[in-house]
Amino acid sequence: MLPFKRILCPTDFSEPSYLALKRAEELARHFSAELLVLHVIPPVPGPHAFPDPQADFNFDLPLYQQELAIYAEKKLKDLVSHQVSGEVRSRDLVTTGEPAAEIRRAAAQEHADLIVIASHGETGWRRWTHGSVAEKAARHAPCPVLTIMAPAAAE
Repeated sequence: MLPFKRILCPTDFSEPSYLALKRAEELARHFSAELLVLHVIPPVPGPHAFPDPQADFNFDLPLYQQELAIYAEKKLKDLVSHQVSGEVRSRDLVTTGEPAAEIRRAAAQEHADLIVIASHGETGWRRWTHGSVAEKAARHAPCPVLTIMAPAAAE
């Protein structure tokens, strides 16, 4: 298991995920590991998600999803160029789907040795109704998961 050769760090472009990226970058530098920075675009519900069959939708869903992917790729590239040291080998990954499942899939496909993920610290009814992406990703992850807790101010 040690030393880590490939570390996966998902980001949703939130402050807690930036803290997790900083920790993942430190680990990657220490172990001379490759850092994979992943952003998952959640699926966009289409017209089929609405119960009214009379509703007239004039919305180009594939074009919208393509624009989301282009934006995410640019934002991820900017994030990595500003947050990840040039000493660390890194790759940007953008995918679409249910975040926890995509994190697990990317970890398996990329043969990650470790996932470093932020926990947004949801508690009470929010966690009960929405669940935790970090918790869902860790539950069946193909490798160890290091959860970085969000500071109290970032919640």
